This record gives sequence, structure tokens and C-alpha cells, in this order.
Amino acid sequence: MRETFYCPHCDQPLIRYRNPVPTVDILIAFAGGLVLIERLNPPPGWALPGGFVDYGESLEAAAVREAYEETGLTVELTGQFHTYSDPARDPRQHTISTVFTARGRGRLLAGDDAGKVAVYQPDNLPSLIAFDHRQIINEYFKSEILVK
Repeated sequence: MRETFYCPHCDQPLIRYRNPVPTVDILIAFAGGLVLIERLNPPPGWALPGGFVDYGESLEAAAVREAYEETGLTVELTGQFHTYSDPARDPRQHTISTVFTARGRGRLLAGDDAGKVAVYQPDNLPSLIAFDHRQIINEYFKSEILVK
């Protein structure tokens, strides 16, 4: 999608392209379960650790950074799980998320925009899960890619 607007100085037409924003989410295996964070900011609920990719940053570097910022864990990425691109997956804007699998090391500590951090089993997930993360988690637990 593109949008035309005009330069306020010279009145020449300019084109701004609207593209989906790249994000990462991380399925972190830790202490026999899966790490989730409780979000401090809207939309509310529990979510996989993750966030926006910074300009000049690889997807892998963003995943490692976001995992540490939100959970206090150092992660070893074990692979890419899937990419999710439904334009409605994030109510704030159109995002495309590459989801990584990882093993976590260290001590859980909620940080950045995480209010709480906890480890969950497939049979005791929180009731309110943000974005499309319940779908991602369900697909992960049904897959043969489970990280131990």
C-alpha cells in the first residue's frame, strides 16, 4: 500500500510505502516448560517473549535480545519454528513474526515490558493469551520440534 503526501517545504509529491513490521517471538524451553511473559502494555494478557526487530539487526539477534530483555534468560536458538503473518495478528498494526525455538539459561526475571514471567506446561496455560500466541503455542506442542 502506498500513500501520497506533499513536502511541506517545496510542495512536491512524496510517496510513503506502508509495509508490515518485522517482529520475532521465542518459544523458550526452560525448567521443563515454556516461558511466557505477562504484558504490561496493551494488548493485555500473557505472551511469548518477543518484539520488534531493530533497524540493522538480524532476526536471530533480535530474538536473543528480546528474550534477555523480557525474561533475564540467555537463550540458545535451536531453530526457526514458523512465520506468522495474518494482518490481524496484532491489533496495533500489521506485523510479520518469525518464531524461534530456544533453550533458556539463567534466572527468570521479568524485565522491559514484562510485568511477570513464568514457566507453563501445555495443560496449564493462562486463560488470557495475547495476539495469536495461543495458536503458536498449540502448534508448537503438537509438533515434533519440542525443545528439551
